[in-house]
Amino acid sequence: MAAASAFSSCSALRSGSVPLRRWRTLLLPAACSTSSPPRSAASDEATIISGTKLAEQVLKEVQRDVESWISFGNKRPHLTVILVGDNPASHTYVRNKIKAAAAVGISSEIILRPKDISQEELLDMTVKLNKDARVSGLLVQLPLPDHIDERTVCNTIAPEKDVDGFHIMNIGRLCLDQPSIIPATAAAVWEIIKRTGIQTLGKNVVVAGRSKHVGMPISMLLHTDGEHERPGGDATVTITHRHTPKEQLKIHTQLADIVIVAAGIPKLITTDMVKEGAAVIDVGINHIHDPLTGKTKLVGDVDFEAMGALSEESAITVSSLSTDLWNNWTKNNTEAIYLPTSDTRALCLSCKLHS
Repeated sequence: MAAASAFSSCSALRSGSVPLRRWRTLLLPAACSTSSPPRSAASDEATIISGTKLAEQVLKEVQRDVESWISFGNKRPHLTVILVGDNPASHTYVRNKIKAAAAVGISSEIILRPKDISQEELLDMTVKLNKDARVSGLLVQLPLPDHIDERTVCNTIAPEKDVDGFHIMNIGRLCLDQPSIIPATAAAVWEIIKRTGIQTLGKNVVVAGRSKHVGMPISMLLHTDGEHERPGGDATVTITHRHTPKEQLKIHTQLADIVIVAAGIPKLITTDMVKEGAAVIDVGINHIHDPLTGKTKLVGDVDFEAMGALSEESAITVSSLSTDLWNNWTKNNTEAIYLPTSDTRALCLSCKLHS
Protein backbone atom coordinates (compact mmCIF):
# COMPACT_ATOMS: atom_id res chain seq x y z
CA MET A 1 0.00 0.00 0.00
CA ALA A 2 1.06 3.56 -0.35
CA ALA A 3 0.59 6.28 2.22
CA ALA A 4 -0.02 9.91 1.69
CA SER A 5 -1.63 12.80 3.43
CA ALA A 6 -3.33 16.16 3.21
CA PHE A 7 -2.92 19.15 5.44
CA SER A 8 -4.96 21.94 6.89
CA SER A 9 -3.01 24.35 4.73
CA CYS A 10 -1.13 23.85 1.50
CA SER A 11 2.01 25.53 2.76
CA ALA A 12 2.20 23.91 6.20
CA LEU A 13 3.89 20.64 5.34
CA ARG A 14 4.64 18.31 8.19
CA SER A 15 7.97 16.77 8.95
CA GLY A 16 8.75 13.91 6.58
CA SER A 17 6.82 15.22 3.61
CA VAL A 18 8.57 15.57 0.29
CA PRO A 19 7.59 17.53 -2.81
CA LEU A 20 7.25 15.29 -5.84
CA ARG A 21 7.02 15.84 -9.55
CA ARG A 22 3.52 16.40 -10.87
CA TRP A 23 1.37 13.32 -10.43
CA ARG A 24 4.23 11.32 -9.02
CA THR A 25 2.27 10.68 -5.85
CA LEU A 26 -0.55 8.71 -4.34
CA LEU A 27 -1.88 11.65 -2.36
CA LEU A 28 -2.93 15.11 -3.33
CA PRO A 29 -3.16 18.03 -0.85
CA ALA A 30 -6.84 17.86 0.06
CA ALA A 31 -7.09 21.27 1.68
CA CYS A 32 -6.00 23.13 -1.44
CA SER A 33 -9.33 22.81 -3.26
CA THR A 34 -12.93 22.04 -2.51
CA SER A 35 -14.82 21.72 -5.75
CA SER A 36 -12.26 21.73 -8.53
CA PRO A 37 -12.61 19.74 -11.76
CA PRO A 38 -10.57 16.58 -12.42
CA ARG A 39 -6.88 17.25 -12.27
CA SER A 40 -4.73 17.24 -15.37
CA ALA A 41 -1.08 16.37 -15.81
CA ALA A 42 -0.29 20.09 -15.77
CA SER A 43 -1.48 20.58 -12.20
CA ASP A 44 0.61 21.79 -9.30
CA GLU A 45 2.99 19.57 -7.40
CA ALA A 46 1.65 17.31 -4.68
CA THR A 47 3.15 15.88 -1.50
CA ILE A 48 3.60 12.43 -0.06
CA ILE A 49 4.17 11.31 3.50
CA SER A 50 6.55 8.45 4.21
CA GLY A 51 4.66 5.41 5.45
CA THR A 52 7.93 4.13 6.90
CA LYS A 53 8.25 7.14 9.19
CA LEU A 54 4.66 6.80 10.37
CA ALA A 55 5.28 3.11 11.04
CA GLU A 56 8.40 3.91 13.05
CA GLN A 57 6.41 6.36 15.14
CA VAL A 58 3.71 3.78 15.87
CA LEU A 59 6.28 1.11 16.73
CA LYS A 60 8.08 3.43 19.16
CA GLU A 61 4.83 4.24 20.94
CA VAL A 62 3.87 0.59 21.28
CA GLN A 63 7.38 -0.32 22.41
CA ARG A 64 7.25 2.28 25.18
CA ASP A 65 3.86 0.98 26.32
CA VAL A 66 5.07 -2.63 26.32
CA GLU A 67 8.13 -1.67 28.37
CA SER A 68 5.90 0.17 30.86
CA TRP A 69 3.62 -2.84 31.06
CA ILE A 70 6.55 -5.15 31.83
CA SER A 71 7.94 -2.71 34.40
CA PHE A 72 4.73 -3.13 36.42
CA GLY A 73 5.55 -6.83 36.79
CA ASN A 74 3.23 -8.10 34.08
CA LYS A 75 4.26 -10.91 31.75
CA ARG A 76 5.39 -10.15 28.24
CA PRO A 77 2.64 -10.32 25.57
CA HIS A 78 2.99 -13.30 23.22
CA LEU A 79 1.79 -13.75 19.64
CA THR A 80 1.22 -17.17 18.09
CA VAL A 81 0.87 -17.51 14.32
CA ILE A 82 -0.35 -20.67 12.60
CA LEU A 83 1.03 -20.88 9.07
CA VAL A 84 -0.42 -23.56 6.79
CA GLY A 85 1.26 -24.61 3.55
CA ASP A 86 4.12 -23.11 1.58
CA ASN A 87 2.60 -19.99 0.00
CA PRO A 88 5.64 -17.66 -0.46
CA ALA A 89 3.60 -14.49 0.09
CA SER A 90 2.13 -15.84 3.33
CA HIS A 91 5.58 -16.76 4.61
CA THR A 92 6.80 -13.24 3.82
CA TYR A 93 3.84 -11.62 5.58
CA VAL A 94 4.32 -13.77 8.66
CA ARG A 95 8.03 -12.98 8.84
CA ASN A 96 7.19 -9.29 8.75
CA LYS A 97 4.63 -9.68 11.53
CA ILE A 98 7.09 -11.58 13.70
CA LYS A 99 9.74 -8.94 13.03
CA ALA A 100 7.35 -6.13 13.98
CA ALA A 101 6.33 -7.92 17.17
CA ALA A 102 9.97 -8.39 18.17
CA ALA A 103 10.67 -4.71 17.49
CA VAL A 104 8.16 -3.64 20.15
CA GLY A 105 9.09 -6.31 22.69
CA ILE A 106 6.29 -8.79 21.99
CA SER A 107 7.44 -12.40 21.96
CA SER A 108 6.13 -14.65 19.22
CA GLU A 109 6.19 -18.07 17.60
CA ILE A 110 5.24 -19.61 14.26
CA ILE A 111 3.52 -22.99 14.13
CA LEU A 112 4.03 -24.53 10.69
CA ARG A 113 1.58 -27.07 9.33
CA PRO A 114 1.45 -28.84 5.93
CA LYS A 115 -1.08 -27.76 3.32
CA ASP A 116 -2.90 -31.10 3.59
CA ILE A 117 -3.77 -30.56 7.27
CA SER A 118 -7.41 -31.39 7.91
CA GLN A 119 -9.84 -28.70 8.97
CA GLU A 120 -10.64 -30.67 12.12
CA GLU A 121 -6.97 -30.77 13.13
CA LEU A 122 -6.56 -27.04 12.52
CA LEU A 123 -9.68 -26.21 14.52
CA ASP A 124 -8.55 -28.44 17.38
CA MET A 125 -5.18 -26.69 17.45
CA THR A 126 -6.89 -23.30 17.51
CA VAL A 127 -9.13 -24.28 20.42
CA LYS A 128 -6.13 -25.43 22.43
CA LEU A 129 -4.30 -22.17 21.80
CA ASN A 130 -7.41 -20.24 22.86
CA LYS A 131 -7.11 -21.93 26.25
CA ASP A 132 -3.35 -21.43 26.53
CA ALA A 133 -2.77 -18.62 29.04
CA ARG A 134 0.69 -18.08 27.57
CA VAL A 135 -0.82 -16.92 24.26
CA SER A 136 -1.97 -13.29 24.26
CA GLY A 137 -2.84 -13.05 20.58
CA LEU A 138 -3.51 -15.66 17.93
CA LEU A 139 -3.83 -15.52 14.17
CA VAL A 140 -4.13 -18.09 11.41
CA GLN A 141 -2.47 -16.72 8.28
CA LEU A 142 -4.77 -16.46 5.27
CA PRO A 143 -5.38 -17.69 2.63
CA LEU A 144 -5.87 -21.29 3.65
CA PRO A 145 -6.02 -24.35 1.34
CA ASP A 146 -9.29 -24.78 -0.54
CA HIS A 147 -10.46 -27.70 1.59
CA ILE A 148 -10.52 -25.52 4.73
CA ASP A 149 -13.33 -23.03 5.36
CA GLU A 150 -11.68 -19.77 6.35
CA ARG A 151 -14.75 -18.30 8.01
CA THR A 152 -15.07 -21.33 10.31
CA VAL A 153 -11.42 -21.02 11.30
CA CYS A 154 -11.65 -17.27 11.94
CA ASN A 155 -14.72 -17.73 14.11
CA THR A 156 -13.01 -20.46 16.13
CA ILE A 157 -10.33 -18.07 17.37
CA ALA A 158 -11.33 -16.53 20.71
CA PRO A 159 -12.52 -12.95 20.01
CA GLU A 160 -10.25 -11.54 22.71
CA LYS A 161 -7.20 -13.18 21.09
CA ASP A 162 -8.21 -12.38 17.51
CA VAL A 163 -5.50 -9.86 16.61
CA ASP A 164 -6.53 -9.94 12.94
CA GLY A 165 -10.01 -8.73 13.89
CA PHE A 166 -11.69 -11.28 11.62
CA HIS A 167 -13.95 -12.97 14.19
CA ILE A 168 -17.64 -12.33 13.57
CA MET A 169 -17.95 -10.73 17.01
CA ASN A 170 -15.17 -8.22 16.32
CA ILE A 171 -16.58 -7.43 12.87
CA GLY A 172 -20.06 -7.06 14.38
CA ARG A 173 -18.85 -4.70 17.08
CA LEU A 174 -17.02 -2.68 14.44
CA CYS A 175 -20.24 -2.30 12.44
CA LEU A 176 -22.12 -1.26 15.59
CA ASP A 177 -19.58 1.50 16.38
CA GLN A 178 -18.35 -0.33 19.46
CA PRO A 179 -14.70 -0.82 20.49
CA SER A 180 -13.28 -3.89 18.82
CA ILE A 181 -10.11 -5.29 17.32
CA ILE A 182 -9.98 -3.74 13.85
CA PRO A 183 -8.46 -5.58 10.87
CA ALA A 184 -4.88 -4.36 10.49
CA THR A 185 -5.06 -2.83 7.01
CA ALA A 186 -8.23 -0.89 7.81
CA ALA A 187 -6.70 0.23 11.11
CA ALA A 188 -3.60 1.35 9.22
CA VAL A 189 -5.61 3.51 6.82
CA TRP A 190 -7.53 5.01 9.75
CA GLU A 191 -4.25 5.71 11.55
CA ILE A 192 -2.80 7.42 8.47
CA ILE A 193 -5.88 9.62 8.12
CA LYS A 194 -5.81 10.66 11.77
CA ARG A 195 -2.07 11.22 12.07
CA THR A 196 -1.69 13.18 8.85
CA GLY A 197 -4.66 15.48 9.33
CA ILE A 198 -6.92 14.41 6.45
CA GLN A 199 -10.34 15.87 7.25
CA THR A 200 -13.25 13.40 7.00
CA LEU A 201 -16.20 15.25 8.62
CA GLY A 202 -18.81 15.76 5.91
CA LYS A 203 -16.39 14.76 3.15
CA ASN A 204 -17.18 12.51 0.20
CA VAL A 205 -15.21 9.27 0.27
CA VAL A 206 -14.99 6.52 -2.32
CA VAL A 207 -13.73 3.11 -1.19
CA ALA A 208 -12.94 0.98 -4.24
CA GLY A 209 -13.16 -2.58 -2.93
CA ARG A 210 -15.62 -4.34 -0.65
CA SER A 211 -13.58 -7.17 0.87
CA LYS A 212 -14.58 -8.14 4.39
CA HIS A 213 -11.01 -7.66 5.62
CA VAL A 214 -10.17 -4.31 4.00
CA GLY A 215 -12.80 -2.39 2.04
CA MET A 216 -15.73 -3.07 4.35
CA PRO A 217 -14.01 -2.19 7.66
CA ILE A 218 -12.44 0.93 6.12
CA SER A 219 -15.91 2.04 5.04
CA MET A 220 -17.32 1.38 8.50
CA LEU A 221 -14.60 3.46 10.17
CA LEU A 222 -15.09 6.39 7.84
CA HIS A 223 -18.87 6.69 7.70
CA THR A 224 -19.85 6.13 11.32
CA ASP A 225 -20.68 8.77 13.94
CA GLY A 226 -17.70 10.52 15.49
CA GLU A 227 -19.54 10.76 18.81
CA HIS A 228 -20.36 7.07 19.16
CA GLU A 229 -18.65 4.61 21.50
CA ARG A 230 -16.08 3.87 18.80
CA PRO A 231 -15.72 7.22 17.02
CA GLY A 232 -15.99 7.24 13.24
CA GLY A 233 -15.12 9.69 10.48
CA ASP A 234 -18.58 11.21 9.80
CA ALA A 235 -17.95 10.99 6.05
CA THR A 236 -20.34 10.17 3.22
CA VAL A 237 -18.96 6.90 1.89
CA THR A 238 -19.57 5.26 -1.47
CA ILE A 239 -18.39 1.65 -1.88
CA THR A 240 -17.56 0.42 -5.37
CA HIS A 241 -16.41 -3.01 -6.48
CA ARG A 242 -15.48 -5.18 -9.46
CA HIS A 243 -19.00 -5.01 -10.89
CA THR A 244 -19.08 -1.20 -10.87
CA PRO A 245 -18.72 -0.06 -14.51
CA LYS A 246 -15.56 1.98 -15.07
CA GLU A 247 -17.52 5.00 -16.28
CA GLN A 248 -19.63 4.93 -13.09
CA LEU A 249 -16.54 4.52 -10.95
CA LYS A 250 -15.07 7.61 -12.60
CA ILE A 251 -18.19 9.65 -11.81
CA HIS A 252 -17.90 8.69 -8.14
CA THR A 253 -14.16 9.29 -7.82
CA GLN A 254 -14.33 12.70 -9.51
CA LEU A 255 -16.70 13.84 -6.75
CA ALA A 256 -14.63 12.36 -3.92
CA ASP A 257 -12.51 14.31 -1.46
CA ILE A 258 -10.84 11.05 -0.43
CA VAL A 259 -10.29 7.97 -2.60
CA ILE A 260 -9.18 4.73 -0.94
CA VAL A 261 -8.37 1.97 -3.40
CA ALA A 262 -8.35 -1.66 -2.25
CA ALA A 263 -9.63 -3.59 -5.24
CA GLY A 264 -6.58 -5.59 -6.28
CA ILE A 265 -6.77 -4.30 -9.86
CA PRO A 266 -3.64 -2.65 -11.29
CA LYS A 267 -4.16 0.78 -12.90
CA LEU A 268 -7.80 0.89 -11.78
CA ILE A 269 -7.57 4.58 -10.86
CA THR A 270 -6.01 7.01 -13.33
CA THR A 271 -5.17 10.68 -12.92
CA ASP A 272 -8.20 11.90 -14.86
CA MET A 273 -10.46 10.15 -12.33
CA VAL A 274 -9.34 12.25 -9.36
CA LYS A 275 -10.29 15.88 -8.77
CA GLU A 276 -7.77 18.48 -7.75
CA GLY A 277 -7.15 18.50 -4.03
CA ALA A 278 -8.36 14.94 -3.38
CA ALA A 279 -6.46 12.63 -1.05
CA VAL A 280 -5.70 9.21 -2.53
CA ILE A 281 -4.58 6.21 -0.47
CA ASP A 282 -3.62 3.13 -2.46
CA VAL A 283 -4.09 -0.10 -0.53
CA GLY A 284 -3.70 -2.36 -3.54
CA ILE A 285 -0.95 -4.95 -3.72
CA ASN A 286 -0.50 -6.59 -7.10
CA HIS A 287 2.35 -8.67 -8.50
CA ILE A 288 2.67 -8.13 -12.25
CA HIS A 289 5.16 -9.11 -14.92
CA ASP A 290 7.51 -6.32 -15.99
CA PRO A 291 8.21 -6.79 -19.73
CA LEU A 292 11.27 -4.54 -19.53
CA THR A 293 13.07 -6.58 -16.89
CA GLY A 294 11.32 -9.91 -17.27
CA LYS A 295 10.77 -9.93 -13.50
CA THR A 296 7.76 -9.64 -11.26
CA LYS A 297 7.20 -6.25 -9.68
CA LEU A 298 4.88 -4.93 -6.99
CA VAL A 299 2.34 -2.27 -7.94
CA GLY A 300 -0.80 -0.82 -6.45
CA ASP A 301 -4.26 -0.12 -7.85
CA VAL A 302 -3.54 3.50 -8.77
CA ASP A 303 -1.84 4.30 -12.05
CA PHE A 304 0.58 6.84 -10.64
CA GLU A 305 4.32 6.60 -11.07
CA ALA A 306 5.09 6.84 -7.35
CA MET A 307 4.60 3.14 -6.60
CA GLY A 308 7.79 2.96 -4.58
CA ALA A 309 5.78 3.88 -1.48
CA LEU A 310 4.04 0.49 -1.48
CA SER A 311 6.55 -1.13 0.82
CA GLU A 312 6.38 1.85 3.18
CA GLU A 313 2.64 1.48 3.67
CA SER A 314 3.05 -2.23 4.30
CA ALA A 315 5.16 -1.24 7.27
CA ILE A 316 2.25 0.74 8.66
CA THR A 317 -0.02 -2.29 8.34
CA VAL A 318 2.37 -4.50 10.30
CA SER A 319 2.71 -1.80 12.95
CA SER A 320 -1.06 -1.63 13.19
CA LEU A 321 -1.26 -5.38 13.78
CA SER A 322 1.31 -5.09 16.58
CA THR A 323 -0.72 -2.25 18.07
CA ASP A 324 -3.89 -4.37 17.94
CA LEU A 325 -2.09 -7.20 19.73
CA TRP A 326 -0.80 -4.87 22.41
CA ASN A 327 -4.12 -3.11 23.00
CA ASN A 328 -5.94 -6.45 23.05
CA TRP A 329 -3.53 -7.96 25.56
CA THR A 330 -3.55 -5.02 27.95
CA LYS A 331 -7.29 -4.42 27.93
CA ASN A 332 -7.90 -8.04 28.90
CA ASN A 333 -5.24 -8.22 31.61
CA THR A 334 -5.69 -5.15 33.75
CA GLU A 335 -8.35 -3.11 35.43
CA ALA A 336 -6.80 0.32 35.74
CA ILE A 337 -3.44 1.51 34.44
CA TYR A 338 -2.71 4.87 32.88
CA LEU A 339 0.27 5.07 30.53
CA PRO A 340 1.18 8.45 29.00
CA THR A 341 2.69 8.46 25.52
CA SER A 342 5.11 10.85 23.85
CA ASP A 343 2.54 12.76 21.83
CA THR A 344 0.25 13.51 24.82
CA ARG A 345 -2.17 10.75 23.90
CA ALA A 346 -2.84 8.20 26.60
CA LEU A 347 -3.55 4.50 26.72
CA CYS A 348 -6.32 4.25 29.31
CA LEU A 349 -6.56 0.55 29.98
CA SER A 350 -9.38 0.78 32.47
CA CYS A 351 -11.56 2.32 29.74
CA LYS A 352 -10.19 -0.09 27.13
CA LEU A 353 -9.61 2.78 24.72
CA HIS A 354 -6.58 3.81 22.68
CA SER A 355 -7.37 7.48 22.17
